[in-house]
Order: sequence, then C-alpha cells, then structure tokens
Amino acid sequence: MQIKVCGITKISDLKSLVDNKVDYAGLIFYERSPRFAGNKIDARSVRETTDIKKVGVFVNASLEQILRTVKDYGLDMVQLHGDESPEFSAAVREHVKVIKAFRIGEDMEWEAMLTPFLPVTDYFLFDTAAPNSYGGTGKQFNWQLLSDYPFNHPFLLSGGITPNQAEELLSLDLPAMFAVDVNSKFEDSPGVKNIPLVTHFVKQIQSSTTK
Repeated sequence: MQIKVCGITKISDLKSLVDNKVDYAGLIFYERSPRFAGNKIDARSVRETTDIKKVGVFVNASLEQILRTVKDYGLDMVQLHGDESPEFSAAVREHVKVIKAFRIGEDMEWEAMLTPFLPVTDYFLFDTAAPNSYGGTGKQFNWQLLSDYPFNHPFLLSGGITPNQAEELLSLDLPAMFAVDVNSKFEDSPGVKNIPLVTHFVKQIQSSTTK
C-alpha cells in the first residue's frame, strides 16, 4: 500500500517525506485552504526535490493556472478536488496524470457519478462529504460504503485517517485501493506536519506491505 501525505507547506517537511520513502506529497493550491502552499513554500525548492511524486491539489482552478503551477513546482500529478467536469479532467490529463476526488456520503450512486471519469483520470480519491466544503474536514466517512465500489479503477482513501489506524487500513479488503492519503491528523498545526507521527505510520504500513 502506498502513502500520500497531503497539505505540505514546508520544504523541511517535504524532505522528511523523502527520507521516510513516502510515495506522494500533496501541495494544496486552493487559496481558501489553511494549508495553501502557494505563499509558503518555494517553487524552485519543490521542483528540485526528487524521489517523491508531487501532487498539486486544485479546486475549480483554470487550466492555465494548473499548467503554470505544474511547471513552476515540477508537479507529477494533479488532484482535481472541486466540481471539475470530465471534459476538464481530460484537458488536464493531456499534460499530466490526474487524480479526481469525490466526496463520499451515505447515498452513493457509484456508476452514475464515476463512470464519466473512468477514461479521463488515472486515479480516484475518496474523501468525506461535508456541506459547503471541498474536503479537509478531518472527519472519516463510512469505509463500509467502499465494499460496493464497482470498478477496478485504482483509488486513494482519504478523510480523517489517524496515526493509529494503520492496522485497520491494512485489513481492508478493497482490491482497487492502492494508497492512503493522510493530512490533518498528522499535524502540529495546519500545514506543519508532526514527522514522528508520519514516520511511525509509514513504518507500520511499509513493514506489512513488504512482507
């Protein structure tokens, strides 16, 4: 199982993720987020950081803004976390790999919601639904809903995952789930990661998946 740590705003935290062999680092480029990276972390430093895949998180941004940020920060992937259409996702995917995020509530119509995005994304990400919010709630949705997921399309699981849930995550029987996405429960303050918590969690996941 791979690991994505999202909400990075410090180059020292990014380098710590590299040291811990984390697979993906998420940088949020949504100005209303308390973890907005655009004015906190130097683009060149991010661009020159290697050995980790860098994911830019956008909410209803323009194609021009996304592509400019991909170039400036050397992003490997784009995560569309707003109300982007399949057509928009396809346009982005002509330039960079795409993760499309969906907010999961109790009444899920999987096929109607996801089918249009299957050919225009590389991965899905499932986060917790919340009124008037695009995510980042720090709350967990009902993971049992994922047992009805009807596709082989790989996805990341997000939403309020805590440092003590590694064993629970590893026990999930969800063949299409290839990665977990952690954020607020691994912080000292918004955008400032508690690296010892990250390190412990990563070791638990990696020690199990490499057996």
